[in-house]
Amino acid sequence: MIGDEGEIAPKGIDVTTPHIARIYDYWLGGKDNYAADRAAAEQVMAATPTIKPGVTANRAFLSRAVRFMAGEGVVQFLDIGTGIPTADNTHLVAQAVNPASRVVYVDNDPIVLNHARALLSGVTAPTAFIDSDLRETSRILEEAAGLLDFDRPVGLLLIAILHCIPDDDDPCGIIGALLDALAPGSFLAITHPGIDQLPEQMAAAEKALTKAMGFRVTFRTREGVARFFDGLDLLAPGVVPVQDWCPDDSGTGPSATTGMWGAVARKL
Repeated sequence: MIGDEGEIAPKGIDVTTPHIARIYDYWLGGKDNYAADRAAAEQVMAATPTIKPGVTANRAFLSRAVRFMAGEGVVQFLDIGTGIPTADNTHLVAQAVNPASRVVYVDNDPIVLNHARALLSGVTAPTAFIDSDLRETSRILEEAAGLLDFDRPVGLLLIAILHCIPDDDDPCGIIGALLDALAPGSFLAITHPGIDQLPEQMAAAEKALTKAMGFRVTFRTREGVARFFDGLDLLAPGVVPVQDWCPDDSGTGPSATTGMWGAVARKL
């Protein structure tokens, strides 16, 4: 298919409709995006300048969360809504701590799938990719069980994906279905756009992204994000701006505003 600016996309991929994975790729400075994605990304950036530092801080949070879980002995990871591969992907971070780490990626964008296949073709450690939507929990768990042992702890990563799930689709139920399959000692990491961080700007960004995507996206409050961890042991410092969760010397500093909440919890 040929995009709006004459860009040629892989066969069977619709590049005239923006996709959240390709929008994030643009915000991260990647090249695997198309005119529709860039236009949508720019509309959201016009609403709030926190978007680009927010997605950068979001990626840094992912790395810290994976390193933390790996340091706690977790050697299995289920990364849903992984997006287009970039630097410090989950398997690279986890396998730097323990080369035996197993990672299953899940996304539903064909371009992500193409890149993941190419990326994983040269990976010798156990790593897999599932083409699925977050709502398809039974399918995800069934296919992931081909690589992951659900009788042992798993690090479940829902990084910047739950805002694509409206309340009517029961995001808490989706999370619960995934967690029910995981062993005690598993971890859940979530990041989420915060409607109560810079409320006017984030409300405008939510509206712009909803219009661009053609479906409702839902930015949530800190309290709303905290509900996703009900029944789990929410680890300190709790639900905080992503850059404030166990910060290190890299990435966005604690003084920056990113518009993203983040937290990690343990299943007891």
